[in-house]
Amino acid sequence: MSPDKNLLSKLAAGDKHGEDSPYFDGWKAYDNNPFHLDHNPQGVIQMGLAENQLCSDLIKEWIKANPQASICTAEGIESFSDIAIFQDYHGLKQFRQAIATFMERARGGNVKFEAERVVLSGGATGANETLMFCLADPGDAFLVPTPYYAAFDRDLRWRTGVRIIPVECNSSNNFKVTKQALESTYLKAQETGIKIKGLILANPSNPLGTTLDRDTLETIVSFINDKQIHLVCDEIYAATVFAGARFISIAEIIQDMDHVNRDLIHIVYSLSKDMGLPGFRVGVVYSYNNDVVSSARRMSSFGLVSSQTQSFLAAMLSDQSFVDNFLVEVSKRVAKRHHMFTKGLEEIGISCLRSNAGLFVLMDLRKMLKDQSFESEMALWQVIIHKVKINVSPGSSFHCSEPGWFRVCFANMDEDTLQIGLQRIKDFVLGDGDNKNNICNRNKEKENKKRKSFQKNLKLSFSSMIYEEHVRSPSLISPHSPLLLA
Repeated sequence: MSPDKNLLSKLAAGDKHGEDSPYFDGWKAYDNNPFHLDHNPQGVIQMGLAENQLCSDLIKEWIKANPQASICTAEGIESFSDIAIFQDYHGLKQFRQAIATFMERARGGNVKFEAERVVLSGGATGANETLMFCLADPGDAFLVPTPYYAAFDRDLRWRTGVRIIPVECNSSNNFKVTKQALESTYLKAQETGIKIKGLILANPSNPLGTTLDRDTLETIVSFINDKQIHLVCDEIYAATVFAGARFISIAEIIQDMDHVNRDLIHIVYSLSKDMGLPGFRVGVVYSYNNDVVSSARRMSSFGLVSSQTQSFLAAMLSDQSFVDNFLVEVSKRVAKRHHMFTKGLEEIGISCLRSNAGLFVLMDLRKMLKDQSFESEMALWQVIIHKVKINVSPGSSFHCSEPGWFRVCFANMDEDTLQIGLQRIKDFVLGDGDNKNNICNRNKEKENKKRKSFQKNLKLSFSSMIYEEHVRSPSLISPHSPLLLA
């Protein structure tokens, strides 16, 4: 019997969770057939998960050297009774201080954070939702530059009733948010009677993997200050900046600007990305607004971080020698993995948006679409998931304004798996076993026949990638690509 939805609340029976998205569908495809180097080498490789597994060895080494940090070891058992008992929703004082100090060091020591403004939450998901509850009523809206993190649609909207108004950005300036775009979107929202309560930024950006420069940040602060609306900065990738200019936190911007209403400024942080500890569910709301701090702290009782986790991490994050070394290593290792992956893509003619942060790249497959439509993007994505067997996330799931961009994560796997993923992409684009001379000398009529058959079945066009009679570009697709054989 099918369940009677009338027995449920509107929230439970509704479909506004946000999981009806290719972003989550790709995860389901992976869950149904997960790749394993030994047990399932033909499975789907998970390249849709932005997770940092590159420095877990450093954490394991620290744990071995500091067994007393855990209350579940013989060395730390003396603290068990103090930690296992009830803790109020303020969190352990030593942990909040350790978090504040870590946030400072992750931002190069260029800004100070007060432990009393640190509010703990169940991951960045809980932190973002808590801020929405504090800052807006159902029906109110927040501006969010595109492309933006796919799960914002769930995290920010589902239970709060808050609306998201996309601020359209495009590739002509590397998706940089401009004052003109902000002003235009704000004005249109006002004209339709929508109450704008604030602006949400992810800096560094997910899915772009880019950081905002000082001028842009100052422009944004001036914009929200003029409108007297809130600014929420999600800075969960602050320590995974590996190239270009150093990361600049919004906290650094407002300390250098005059006449800024700090009550409008709020930061979300987490240990999930920079430390690679998403399973620990440690999220942070840091607000310059006393009322928001007070309200968010009361709300945190619905998503507390366990006292055992707080105690353990307080010890780890208070070890300044470990933290300093970890921050250097995470940047170095992410940079190496980023270079390895993007270099592999370049060799087969695939470019990516130039990035300097995060655990992913935005891969440009616009030339592989039949036409510049999101229908073509979805058709191509279906092939990548089910034929190539790699879970990547299409740009449309991030509300990208242009079809053909795909977010690919590179730090959630070992190097062997990454190389297999690259080889699958190479076979997908170039085909396996072809060489330059064989391809260049192929009968053009045969190429066209195969191309037309491929277009009919998959409704994708690679006309811009067909080999010229005497020229071969690495961006072109081989007649023996698995796509053409599909």
